Amino acid sequence: MRISRQLAAGMMVVVAFFSANYSEAQQFASSSERRLFDAANRERGAQGLPALHWDEALANSARRHAREMAERHSISHQFPGELSLPARVTKAGLHFSAVAENVAEAPSASEVHRLWMNSTPHRANILDKDMDSIGIGVAERDGQLFAVEDFCRAR
Repeated sequence: MRISRQLAAGMMVVVAFFSANYSEAQQFASSSERRLFDAANRERGAQGLPALHWDEALANSARRHAREMAERHSISHQFPGELSLPARVTKAGLHFSAVAENVAEAPSASEVHRLWMNSTPHRANILDKDMDSIGIGVAERDGQLFAVEDFCRAR
């Protein structure tokens, strides 16, 4: 079977597109993380802001904190004996000039995002023009999601 160069080039573009999307999808530990990432970037796009880049080290830091919240069945930016947000992010190996965090507990990712967008400081974090990276962690306990969005301006 003979394939034209244009058709072959088009097929390569389609394969590259699906391969890129497949590898990107692999970085999310849960569908809730993916939904929150997409929702944050949708909100930013609606405001004419650039999309946030996924940072796996930042996500791992957020996941550890989300697990801590789920274990304690409580939300907090810092528990007694736990490192502060800047120290957690630094320990994860990131170099940053700014850092921020959203935390929430709700039964679904869409409800977590709704809570954040209806809270002035959380909404400000999502729409902060100075932030360029995000990592998200979600842990489930007793039908509730404990979610963490960590943002930074990478150096």
